[in-house]
Amino acid sequence: MQPRATPATQNTRQTDQYDSFNASLLYCGHCRQATPTRQRLLLVLPTGNLYEYLCAQCGTSTGSKTERVPAEGGLLSP
Repeated sequence: MQPRATPATQNTRQTDQYDSFNASLLYCGHCRQATPTRQRLLLVLPTGNLYEYLCAQCGTSTGSKTERVPAEGGLLSP
């Protein structure tokens, strides 16, 4: 038998579950319909990673997303 989850524990799990979304279909202006997408990493920034979504059929850019990275205590020196 598992212990009962408290409301605070349930809320933490639910918010952790929805930290990041990935688009599977986006509207493509060139194809004029919602098409499957491919995600491509564009830039690695100190604040997070910038991704671009591309149409899987024609390769046109259909959107972008910045995924925030939590701070880990400062900069690293070589």
